[in-house]
Amino acid sequence: MTQWDDIATADGVALSGDRAQGQRDSRACWAGTTDTDHAQRCVLAHYPADLKDDRVDEVAWDERALAAYAHVGDADLAPVGISAAAGLAPSLHLNLGDGYLRRGHITQAQDQLDAGLAADSALPDDGYGAMIRRVPRGDRPARSASRP
Repeated sequence: MTQWDDIATADGVALSGDRAQGQRDSRACWAGTTDTDHAQRCVLAHYPADLKDDRVDEVAWDERALAAYAHVGDADLAPVGISAAAGLAPSLHLNLGDGYLRRGHITQAQDQLDAGLAADSALPDDGYGAMIRRVPRGDRPARSASRP
């Protein structure tokens, strides 16, 4: 069974620059979850999507993250320091929109951009919230600017 500390460690390894080990650790964490571990699967799919070299694979993981998010409540994300689940929605939508855009799916990309920007009122008044709010409306979502 995957624990939140395992997920944080896997994300930390990936963010430190060891993409290959980060991917292995994330896959191991994913394998330790079940279909009902929505919050863990949301986080596990959201962060490692950036580690994917293949755009189709990256978008598939972003889609998994957003699908799992539909079943996540505030208390589910408290163990990772996210006090309101709604604050994760803009990042999920903007990342998926960016993936669609880079695959040439303009309409789907715009839909996700619109959804992400519409949810920005749920963002905290901190550096992360300010970073997401800087995404210009109608512009291409910046992948690096959309991860919490």
